[in-house]
Amino acid sequence: MPQRPPEVTPEIVRGDLTEEQLQAYLAGAELAVDTETLGLRHLRDRLCCVQLCNRAGRAVLVQISREQLLSGSPESRAPRLKRLLEEPRILKVLHFARFDVAVLRHYLGITLDPLYCTRTVSKLVRTYTERHGLKDVALELLDIELDKTVRHTDWSSPDLRPEQVAYAISDVTLLLPIMDRLDAMLEREGRKELARECFRVIPTMARLDLMGYDLLFEH
Repeated sequence: MPQRPPEVTPEIVRGDLTEEQLQAYLAGAELAVDTETLGLRHLRDRLCCVQLCNRAGRAVLVQISREQLLSGSPESRAPRLKRLLEEPRILKVLHFARFDVAVLRHYLGITLDPLYCTRTVSKLVRTYTERHGLKDVALELLDIELDKTVRHTDWSSPDLRPEQVAYAISDVTLLLPIMDRLDAMLEREGRKELARECFRVIPTMARLDLMGYDLLFEH
């Protein structure tokens, strides 16, 4: 019988990381990252939350307000978060990184690098299935069943409900263990360098998304 996600109580902050949180994360080599937005259209549906989790299981949820996104240049809105996500020594691990990379670039001026996309790797090595959503990957590789019932809720609320917080954090707590298992599959199939090449393309794809290009490489 599948297990429930680990129960992790995140630190919730508004606007940006604290200096102590920043320094704690900078001490690690890998960081799981996820975002919540008002929808799936980058320019219409603003960024509301950024979730982080490291190997030690320390999780932080950063709430981003509409007022914050109307002030100053994008690069000035969350300087400590920007410092962390642009740190070249830390591998940022995401699921469907293309979306999050575009959102973070547009709203907070963050050029996220280096990165690892678990959805991309799932498609490279789990070729026996068409199911590459995080819920499906977590169930097969970790025997953990994610509850997605609150996915489509109002993430802009300043007072998130406990079930929203639990949902938002459950994703990032699983990304590093999922990466470990996918990495073993990449190694087995001899596709690690191919994965690295795919990761290098993702920021370009995200920029094209923000510019409104669709199916650019199709005939």
